[in-house]
Amino acid sequence: MTPTAMTTTAGEFRAAGTDLSERRRSGVSTGPLIDISAAPDTIGMHWDADGRARLGAFTTIAAIASDVRLAAAYPGIAASAQGLATPQIRHLATLGGNLAQRSRCWYFRNPHIACLKKGGSDCPARSGNHLYHVAFDLGPCVAPHPSTMAAALLAYEATVTTNQRSSLTIGDLLGDGSNGAADNALHPGEMIRSIELPSPLQGERALYKRAISRTHAEWPLVEICARAVVKDGTFQFIRLAVGGVAPVPLRLHAVEAALQDRKATAAALANAAEQATAGAKPLPMTGYKLDLLKGVVHDLLERLVP
Repeated sequence: MTPTAMTTTAGEFRAAGTDLSERRRSGVSTGPLIDISAAPDTIGMHWDADGRARLGAFTTIAAIASDVRLAAAYPGIAASAQGLATPQIRHLATLGGNLAQRSRCWYFRNPHIACLKKGGSDCPARSGNHLYHVAFDLGPCVAPHPSTMAAALLAYEATVTTNQRSSLTIGDLLGDGSNGAADNALHPGEMIRSIELPSPLQGERALYKRAISRTHAEWPLVEICARAVVKDGTFQFIRLAVGGVAPVPLRLHAVEAALQDRKATAAALANAAEQATAGAKPLPMTGYKLDLLKGVVHDLLERLVP
């Protein structure tokens, strides 16, 4: 994965290249490459006096997953990093690359098929095999966004700094799903440099869970990063972000609204989980994802309550 997967007029950026190498081998990505290396401000985890963390875009997923201080301050970030891909990939893949990776759709990955993301006129998955695609149909492309870390950072309301812009939200970086031709909103020649996290919350509990179609090393059908502060049996803070179901990661606002300042009773948790599918527009083959989504949300909510 590279800190940006956008193609520029001069070529395509390459850092670890775990995804780019695959696309080059298959012929999906062609043209010149621009090799980039880490600068001091783009690698590692940096902490300010108030306990806020800045994560360099070149920091590996494995480093994020194993950092004790990060896990204590931002448990959902560490848990999400630990849950994605395989150990081999995590030791090479970078945070910036995970955010800016290209679509995993099998039509996009086939070099002989034109799609919106390769300059085509339509999305062949919409009328073809879209079994693993979106359940929230937000735009012309129905491939789910592939970044696990994007969902986690959305749950933490993180901001992104690039070599051209600063304080980008995850929504600014990835768009709203209405542009089917792009995986992100990076400009030509723009690369991610760092991610800034807000101040840690005292008493926060956070979890990550994914539903997959086989036991190991599979892309998620549904994945969720959930955060909560529960005091005296009441949700004082609740955030959930989901991936695998839409062209961009989504906040589950209806679930959050159902629980904020509410007692964490079994009935409240069950009712909130039912709200997870608010606004969903499944495709003919993806309705099953709504049941998965509600199930994963309910499981996480039960586990978040002390």
